[in-house]
Amino acid sequence: MATGTGLAAISDALLAMNSTRQVRDVLQTIVGSARELLNARYAALGVPDGAGGFAQFLVSGMSERQWRAIGPLPRQHGLLAAMLRQAEPERVADIRRDPRFEGWPDAHPEMRGFLGMPILDGERVLGALFLADKLPDRTRPREGTGTEAGGGRTRGDTSFTEEDEELLRLLARHAAIALTNAHLLERSRELSIAEERARIARELHDAVAQKLFSLRLTARAAAGLLTRDPARAAAELSEVTRLAAEAADELRAVVVELRPAALEEDGLAAVLDAETRVLDRAHPARVAFTCREPGSPGPDREEALLQVAREALHNALRHASPTRVDVTLDRRGARTVLRVVDDGIGFDPDSVRRAGRRLGLVSMRDRAQAVGGNLNITSAPGRGTVVEMEVPRG
Repeated sequence: MATGTGLAAISDALLAMNSTRQVRDVLQTIVGSARELLNARYAALGVPDGAGGFAQFLVSGMSERQWRAIGPLPRQHGLLAAMLRQAEPERVADIRRDPRFEGWPDAHPEMRGFLGMPILDGERVLGALFLADKLPDRTRPREGTGTEAGGGRTRGDTSFTEEDEELLRLLARHAAIALTNAHLLERSRELSIAEERARIARELHDAVAQKLFSLRLTARAAAGLLTRDPARAAAELSEVTRLAAEAADELRAVVVELRPAALEEDGLAAVLDAETRVLDRAHPARVAFTCREPGSPGPDREEALLQVAREALHNALRHASPTRVDVTLDRRGARTVLRVVDDGIGFDPDSVRRAGRRLGLVSMRDRAQAVGGNLNITSAPGRGTVVEMEVPRG
């Protein structure tokens, strides 16, 4: 049975896992919590890819430099493969003496005691936890060194106990719940993206197709008036010009929304800068971007910030009739802050509960909450609108 201290450690680990919503963040929290909970020198978590390898493999107890020196992600072989195939825990006193051991890359640290535990959702293996080298109770692991806090190497027995195995089994059960919830949230975000594309398709039809239809009718009317009433024909052709310009503006805006963002290659600041430049050329309003904080809050949060910025820009340019829209990316303590400010007609936030879905306010709040952020919208009739989103960094 776990002691009072052990139960407190388990409680802390479970709270940490369930406070994180992104799959990769959940995985990293699980592996770090397992290493801390069982006082292990090293820990790893692998997610099988279904083809004999790992789709993801996260470590704790090694520095980034040490991990890069080891080389490519491991394949499922030896003890790891046996554990994943049988979906059963493995605990050995010295992994090097196990008949299934097949060696390590040159840069891999030496390990002895081994404890492995599958993370199961029913009979499906979501991942597997691997711990190596139990440290004495008087020491605590220190990230990136592989040595205890007091310095030096651990002497004596590094094997894990039956109680350690039970603790890890309990942690793995809750890890499965946290991972399943994170996957469901990720799937929900994917569905939101699909809904976003459907919304853009509807807007393309409503805004552009209808203008083109009006343009065609107006051009036909102008053609019929050329000989009978040249003055009216000229007025109709002027209307054709206006409708064509509006249709072109709508198409440019839709193209910007459909264009895939190069977040991985260029980062959020570069993408926002490029998109605001395009919008500045496509609309009468002045659209400007300022970056005061180039650091990255992480891929998922960058994606959410980008989508909220796009929605806020869309709302301002389509509905607020602004003369200027300013987008800024800044830092506030340990958080990244996005602000989209327009000087348009504004609105009464208390009276747009029904209009909220049409304006995308609900989807923006959902995006912020999905990545652990906050969204605040300030507006008043005739005073413009401020959309501000904060997300944690790291």
